[in-house]
Order: sequence, then C-alpha cells, then structure tokens
Amino acid sequence: MSAALVWIIIGIVLILSELMATSIVAVFIGIGAIVTGVLLHFGLIDSLAMQLIVFGVTSLGSLIIARKRFKQMFGGFSMDQGEEHTKFRKDLGERVVVEKDFINGAGRVRLNGVEWDALSDDDLKTGDVAWVIANEGIRLSVVKERPTDVISQHKETP
Repeated sequence: MSAALVWIIIGIVLILSELMATSIVAVFIGIGAIVTGVLLHFGLIDSLAMQLIVFGVTSLGSLIIARKRFKQMFGGFSMDQGEEHTKFRKDLGERVVVEKDFINGAGRVRLNGVEWDALSDDDLKTGDVAWVIANEGIRLSVVKERPTDVISQHKETP
C-alpha cells in the first residue's frame, strides 16, 4: 500500500470519526491528511519531513480558518452564553402522551412527535396524557393534571 493511500485513508477515517465526536476538530486533521496524500500521490511532495509539514500546516490552517464557521453551522443551543431558557419555555404547558410507564418517577413521553425522557411524581402509564411543567434540557418534568399556573405564565390558554 502506498504512503499516499495511507494518508488518504487516515483522512477519511478522521472525517468519519467526527460523526461520533462533536468537537469539530478531527475533520480538519482529516482534511490535512487527505491533502497530504493527494500531494504525495501526484509527486508534489516526497520526503517524510515535507509530508509532516504539509499535514501540520494544512490541518492547523483549516482549523483556524473554518472551525468557528463550522461550529456555528452545526452547533446546538448552548446556555453558557448568558441566554435565557427561551427555547425551552415554549414546551411548558404542552400536552404529552406517555410512551413508557413511569417506574420510580422516570418514564418516556412523546412531545411534538419526539420521544423524551421524563420525570414525574404522578403514577403514569403508557397511553396516559400528561402536561409539561419543566424542561431541563434533555429531560422533561410532567404532571397528570393540567397545571393552569405554568400555562398562564408562558402561553395563552385556549
């Protein structure tokens, strides 16, 4: 197997590994490896020292230039920037359907077609209707009875 092919395979593996890790760094290292492999394949570089220099400069350069833009495009909602819970408040007072019985206060509910982990002090069984009283990021808190105080604070009541 040629050194060019090894560089290209390493680059592809690094880019694919980014699908499992969301740091948005491996993709730039993968780009550096692919560029190095392509230049090596076409005979534009040959020595190991030159391969390492091209790999390092290309990886670091693409990381510095494009990482911030990629992160903005693919990044999720983050609370570390002093933002309010505005995206989470819209779910307060929403009706959900229990998808999995609540055992020891934990179960699964469906909100807007998506299943969520949920917590509740109420005894809820599959098929029951419940109401969202809190959204803690990846977990909802729900109750069996419709809470009028949560709805009036965050929504217009029907």
